Amino acid sequence: MNIRKTVARAAGIGAVATAALGLFSTGAANADTFMPLPGADLTKTLSDGTVVHLWVDGESANINPSMGSTPLHRNAWVSGTAHIQLSGNNAAVGGIIRPGYVVGCQVNISGGDASAQPSVGVDWSKGQNSVAVTPSMGGGGNLTLGPGVAQAFYILDREAPDDYGNESHSTKNPFHNGSGSVAWSDETIGLTGCAGYAQARNFVSVEVETDNVITWTTVWGQPFSLG
Repeated sequence: MNIRKTVARAAGIGAVATAALGLFSTGAANADTFMPLPGADLTKTLSDGTVVHLWVDGESANINPSMGSTPLHRNAWVSGTAHIQLSGNNAAVGGIIRPGYVVGCQVNISGGDASAQPSVGVDWSKGQNSVAVTPSMGGGGNLTLGPGVAQAFYILDREAPDDYGNESHSTKNPFHNGSGSVAWSDETIGLTGCAGYAQARNFVSVEVETDNVITWTTVWGQPFSLG
């Protein structure tokens, strides 16, 4: 079965200029702000001794605090690369990678794992290292959030034929032989309806399969302000 790779949105001229200068139109009320982010890094040993190294690098956000020219609108373009490396004595079959973002309106999303819960909008019931999110197909999230609400979404949109030859979409990227990676570029986070402060935060969830274990692990990036 032929699988077409996810095609990340190409960076426009404006995004390139932002990366070079940091700010558009210095002094303008709604200048875009380029924000480099530190990414994330997590190493975990599974019950069968397999060591999972999951990390995010090259992460950034380009933020427009008022896309709709009102305090209720924000827009950001986010980029990054997620990597996974399995090591140990057990043969690594592989697994899947699912990157995404949590967006919150006047809610604390700075906790490091599932024990620090956004109050609304995300189902954290599957345990410490698993997060169930509402997927947004098409690569990007356009959200409407009120105060105290957080929402999560996946950013990948992989296209592949299903068993009947019809086009299907997936939010996950498979990896094999113990390692893999997936990148996204200028994916959109659009937020409306939030009159207070707003934040966003990257997460990458992976399902790891070895000869003896199948488990989920999630790494979290640093929260950043959407204005």
